[in-house]
Amino acid sequence: MPEYPYTIENGNGEALTFLRVVHGPDGDRVEAEGRAQPGAGPPMHVHYLQEEAMQVVSGRLGYQVLGEEPKFAGPGELKVFAPGVPHKWWNAGAVELVTTGWCKPADNIEFFLGAIFSSMKSTRKGRPDIFDAAYLTRRYQTEYAMLAIPAPVQRIVFPIVVLIGTLLGKYKKFADAPAPCAR
Repeated sequence: MPEYPYTIENGNGEALTFLRVVHGPDGDRVEAEGRAQPGAGPPMHVHYLQEEAMQVVSGRLGYQVLGEEPKFAGPGELKVFAPGVPHKWWNAGAVELVTTGWCKPADNIEFFLGAIFSSMKSTRKGRPDIFDAAYLTRRYQTEYAMLAIPAPVQRIVFPIVVLIGTLLGKYKKFADAPAPCAR
């Protein structure tokens, strides 16, 4: 069990501080504070099982639901993405974006984002290592999808990369990875 609060950074202008897990009658939710530099933010993705909420503390949040036009939110505004809704967000301003929010249920979001951020930080390329990306997106495909990665790459290339990574011993660092949650 992690000790809260703790911060993860991706080396590409994003930091996320996990503040606490709040236990409720309808499940746990992890609360966090996010910081993003101008232009920074995740690509189009989906949380199949979780509600994701972001409230702008300062700065300007850009966000887009798949198939819709981009929208923007400022200080005090709350944006909630329902489970299964493909979306992306980014810092649409000229100063640091600060948000608070949560993911509910907590599930594996801390592990998944921690591993992705760590891999991004180590590559210094603005994206995770190909072996890590293939492993994590395949292992947690019932929970998350990175829609910015073309479907043929995920269906055909990633299983081959995972096989090669397994043969090369690339996934020993994930030996204690939590089991994926079922949809």
